[in-house]
Amino acid sequence: MSAPLPDGPVYSRPESNPFADQQSHPRPELPGSLHNHPPRPGDGERGFLPRQSSYVDTPSSSGRSSTEYNESHLDDIEKSLPIHTVPSLRLQILRSITRNHHGDRDKTSEPRCMEVKSAGADEASSEAPRPKLGIRQRLAHFTWAWYTLTMSTGGVALLLRSQPHQFPGLFQIGLVVFIINILLFVLVTSALLARFCLFPGTFVRSVTHPREGFFFPAFFLSIATLITCTQRYCVPDDPEAARATAGTLMWAIQIAFWAYVVLTTSVAVGQYSYVFSAHSLGLQTMMPTWILPIFPIMLSGTIASVISETQPESSGVAILVAGLTCQGLGIAVAVLMYSHMVGRLMQSGLPNREHRTGLFMCVGPPAFTALAFLGMARALPEGFDHDMDGLADAATIETMGLIGAGFLWALSFWWFGIALLAVVQSPPRYFHLGWWAAVFPNTGFTLATISLGTAFQSEPILWFATAMSIVLVLTYLFVLCHHVRAVVVQDIMYPGKDEDVEDH
Repeated sequence: MSAPLPDGPVYSRPESNPFADQQSHPRPELPGSLHNHPPRPGDGERGFLPRQSSYVDTPSSSGRSSTEYNESHLDDIEKSLPIHTVPSLRLQILRSITRNHHGDRDKTSEPRCMEVKSAGADEASSEAPRPKLGIRQRLAHFTWAWYTLTMSTGGVALLLRSQPHQFPGLFQIGLVVFIINILLFVLVTSALLARFCLFPGTFVRSVTHPREGFFFPAFFLSIATLITCTQRYCVPDDPEAARATAGTLMWAIQIAFWAYVVLTTSVAVGQYSYVFSAHSLGLQTMMPTWILPIFPIMLSGTIASVISETQPESSGVAILVAGLTCQGLGIAVAVLMYSHMVGRLMQSGLPNREHRTGLFMCVGPPAFTALAFLGMARALPEGFDHDMDGLADAATIETMGLIGAGFLWALSFWWFGIALLAVVQSPPRYFHLGWWAAVFPNTGFTLATISLGTAFQSEPILWFATAMSIVLVLTYLFVLCHHVRAVVVQDIMYPGKDEDVEDH
């Protein structure tokens, strides 16, 4: 018999194959997805039949048939597991395949590709009771993807403040959401720090992980929402009043902006450089999270469009120039990624149903760029004319910004339609933190719609944006409820359920 298995949950991994030392006995070939190969499109929606083996039921030297031998060997392995161990899915599937070879097929026990996927999509393990883990063990799986919660909460707070049709109390509601977001940011940061302190070495592994590492920029996206919400809720809208009453806070916001630009530039260059040199990622496995490292620096333009109007004129223009540069870099790299994303969709089809909400992430770059173009053009000083010839004055730049914003809004709408139809066609069944992609990018899409309606002075567009805002707030509450439930029932923060494993 093989060496005793270690205590703790046992999962279906190639390195834990209980038949690795059984060279003298033939074994059926396992489906490819059990070896962590990328799933084929539609694997989550349809099952597969085990490949037929070539061996026959012959008596062994001990007088037992191969069927009896394999069955007894499987029983021995399962009985040797600790009582609190979750039986390996590989063990269950081998038992099913062995029976199927001899005509004893039980269709209810046939494995499905979706049943061995990692991101909370394991029907077999969700039906079987999982052992309760303590908070320390669960903190080991608290990932950078949790910042998608604070990104989305900050985006909703900013959306409430920007509504074209205000009513009494809406400002206070948005302020409460902003304060809650600050508390959530502190809690998430504290939990991550606890993970890194309790489990040394996990910080480096997290930022270099081929899946979790792409969520590292979500930390900076959360900071971007904190900066913009601070400007909108704590600084008066009127520039003169702001300079008279919030001078110190405005200087702090300006310093935060320049520090943010430096840090996000380092992330955009450094993380992509690392990915290019350390990982080999097939384009057929591409997911929208690959865009995330460029997202924070792109939001520098959005921050600039919000804070520059109340800054002193010289500082405001410098902020706008930096914001325009960063926004251009972000949308350019995002478009490069879009070409690969479309190629992946054309060749391999839509992602597995559990990951289709991630397609909403493609809505964000053009939407936030449209928002930044309109905001930065509007924030230019009225007398701005760089060459003093009337060719590049504030009015001309604002017109160019409006044209570019309309162009980009249409691209954002196209991606929104693609993502929405994909999710409606096959909705996810199990919560994972990628669900928040249905909130934050669409916040930028809604804000860009509001800005376009304001620029065109169109009430129908503004009322349409109000309807979009209501749907988005309801979506936020829906995802938040499922998020809380997933924590309680151990669908996340649990071994094999989070972004610290590779599943596509």
